[in-house]
Amino acid sequence: MNETVSIAESVTSGLIQLAFSQMPNERLFYKGEITTFTLPEKAKFLGINKIEVQRNGFETTKMADTMAVKTAESFGTDWGIASTGYAASGRNSGFKVYSFCSFSYKGEIVLSKRIELHNKAQALDAQLYYTEFILGCYKSALN
Repeated sequence: MNETVSIAESVTSGLIQLAFSQMPNERLFYKGEITTFTLPEKAKFLGINKIEVQRNGFETTKMADTMAVKTAESFGTDWGIASTGYAASGRNSGFKVYSFCSFSYKGEIVLSKRIELHNKAQALDAQLYYTEFILGCYKSALN
């Protein structure tokens, strides 16, 4: 299998990239990633529509889907993986801890998931959980 992958991360803060960088022969299939945390950077580098975000909310399935497709386009990969959301409870998240992950394959979204954790979850624990979940989903998608 000669398929390639790239990643767009927000909530996982580079943990997915770290996992991919530790895989054997990663340079044969892993082409890179972008990590963005704020809307201006997501708009600039990943094509997120600021007006739509202001209308529909910041962290959504559509944002993760767009991130997945755009990262694959930018890196010229078969697969695009995206993570966005909140690792800690706060006013911006409605005092919830949740994330969205999306997987694109050849320009089409093949999987989108919302992951919700207990609002008392610690940020690093949430990020590690999201990362493990995303890696598991990717492994299943490949099979």
